[in-house]
Amino acid sequence: MHRALVAALMLGVAWPVLPAAAETGPGTSAPAPAATQTVAEGTDIDQAATLIADRVEVTGPDTLTAEGNVEIHFRQNVLSATRVVYDKTTDKVQIEGPMRLVQPGQTGSVMVADSAELSSDLQNGILIGARMVMARELQLAANRVERRDGQTTTMTDVVASSCQVCASDPTPLWEIRARRITHTMDDHQLRFEDAQFRFMGVPLLWTPALRLPDPTVKRYQGLLRPEFRTTTSLGPGLKLPYFIPVGNSADVTLTPYLSSDYTRTMGMRYRQAFEAGTLSVEGALSRDSIDPGTNRGYIFANGAFALENGYNLGVQLRMVTDPSYLVDYDITDEDRLWSGVWIERVRPDQLTWMRAGNTHSIRDGESNATQPMGSADFVWERVIRPATIGGESTITWETHAHRRSSDLDYDTLADEDTVSDGRDTLRSSLSADWRRNWVLPQGIVASGLANLSLDTMLVRQDEVYSGSTVRGQPTLGVELRWPWANTSGDATNVIEPVAQLLWSPDYLKPIVDEDSLLTEFDEGNLFSFSRFPGGDMREQGTRANLGVTWTRIDAAGWSVGTTVGRVIRVDDLNQFPEDSGLDGTYSDWLLGTTFTAANGLTIANRALFDDNFDFAREELRVGYLQGRYSVAAGYIWMQANAAEGRPLDTSQLALETKWAWNDDWSSKIITRYDLTAQRAAKAGLGLEYANECMTVDLSLSRRYTSSTNVTPETSFGFAVQLAGFGAKTTTGNTTRVCRG
Repeated sequence: MHRALVAALMLGVAWPVLPAAAETGPGTSAPAPAATQTVAEGTDIDQAATLIADRVEVTGPDTLTAEGNVEIHFRQNVLSATRVVYDKTTDKVQIEGPMRLVQPGQTGSVMVADSAELSSDLQNGILIGARMVMARELQLAANRVERRDGQTTTMTDVVASSCQVCASDPTPLWEIRARRITHTMDDHQLRFEDAQFRFMGVPLLWTPALRLPDPTVKRYQGLLRPEFRTTTSLGPGLKLPYFIPVGNSADVTLTPYLSSDYTRTMGMRYRQAFEAGTLSVEGALSRDSIDPGTNRGYIFANGAFALENGYNLGVQLRMVTDPSYLVDYDITDEDRLWSGVWIERVRPDQLTWMRAGNTHSIRDGESNATQPMGSADFVWERVIRPATIGGESTITWETHAHRRSSDLDYDTLADEDTVSDGRDTLRSSLSADWRRNWVLPQGIVASGLANLSLDTMLVRQDEVYSGSTVRGQPTLGVELRWPWANTSGDATNVIEPVAQLLWSPDYLKPIVDEDSLLTEFDEGNLFSFSRFPGGDMREQGTRANLGVTWTRIDAAGWSVGTTVGRVIRVDDLNQFPEDSGLDGTYSDWLLGTTFTAANGLTIANRALFDDNFDFAREELRVGYLQGRYSVAAGYIWMQANAAEGRPLDTSQLALETKWAWNDDWSSKIITRYDLTAQRAAKAGLGLEYANECMTVDLSLSRRYTSSTNVTPETSFGFAVQLAGFGAKTTTGNTTRVCRG
């Protein structure tokens, strides 16, 4: 049977006629001439509709009948049916199904029905035996659907679910059955009457009325996903977050939390987006059985704003009423809370960064009065390439200041740190380094190195170091690199020995050491002018930084890289603490290795050991990501170092793994074990079920750490989220398919 495109008049609007062949039956009028188009006078061409069918009959001036693979395109709507009859007298369209109405311009909905009677603009009418799919997520099946003005849809005897429903398994995982559901386009709401919630066909909850947003809503006032949580100290409890939009650029979420043993908590989160930045404030206020009769709580705030000339402004606030609150309510493991502001600008050849604020410590045994909690920093760095001498130079200006709230100029021994309890310092450092490379015969790369550092420091409230100090230090050096490359078979090997010789004066006027109490020796600073992290300490004397790197890249997709090296000094100036790996005339050997495989496996290891292979530090990291599985594991061992606050050896093992058992189920395990103390420090287990219609999260965790502030605790969490109401969820990552 031939396809036909025929003109018909609807709502006083002409349907355009396109070239086609029409098959006519008895009693039909002849088709309009091919390649002609008639449009009613004064009609907007965008209001025209197009009819496509296997057979079209025009009976008299008022009736048009289309049969066989009928399609009507009107505005953005597309109607498909078996038979359509249009009566101009009543301005109605009788539709015989199975029919399908797609409305991408409204809710992104698709309606399927056995039969329907609609107005000619498809905005009003009744559908029998209908099913509606909204935003490809929420399905609503009803005996009868009535549409009014294209704005209100009323469904009778209806079932709503976002789960896949198959003929072989007609019972969805969850469903809401209602006597009536009304959907309104102006507020995108679904209003349920006489609603019953069922899980796997079993009725669990009934309510006379229920209001939920449709899937197209991204921000609407109402309840969010509830969460059940039980802990050793608070007992079982329930969190019920309630979302309140404030205009188009702000919102508030209120989260009451009630538990049996007991807590009465009100949590709050406020967010606002500005033209040039964002602001977020969250906090909570609690009365609980952990500290009866006391108001407990916290407030955190973060802001980020873009300023003129490429500057960025950041703001952070961290406040809490007591040391254990953040851990008791599973907010964060942070134990030093910094509040302040920072400004930064990054350009290809220049960095400007400044920060000022205060740190509040909730660590067990750490005093906020005798520690340098108030601080300010400024860093300006510029890269230049001088034409006269060639090469590249970096100029860095750093300023650091901090204060202790104590007014004492001596150490009371209460904190046992031998530092004046009230010592305040101000340091400013200017450093310029220069490097130029030359390529010598045989591919040897020779470099000339130079650095000049100037420091000034002011110290107050310290009976030993009070006063000002000005000092300077030059450093000169040369460096030789000889890269060797070889390609053999399917692999490329690169070996590069490096020798760096540096000289600095053996004596540097001492100043207070506040920034360089902890030192690191790794691949990143093996060939540095100084391995001290701050400008208050600078490496002195004549020394040689020696090392060799080897890299192998295989065509099979794996690669391995190794760096080995050490530092040799002419004289031992006792600059670094014992067991740091850098003390003595000969430093420890540094060995770093990284292996990467094509299958997602990564192994990284770094070790410090002496000539007798006695290890000072050992760190191993393993990561694996392949398909459904991911593993991240780490082991660290550090020799005891009193200067760094470690009176005992540190030996810890950490493991984090996630395993997707199938398309729906996944689990994760997190643990950290202290091998020195022979006990777990933390352990956690999570189980998740997620598909196209719901997500269920189960979590179990145990914190073993014990102190005067925090006690060991076990907590259990349970949360359920149903897809299909409000913005689409990202947790349901699989869609089940009907089979058979």
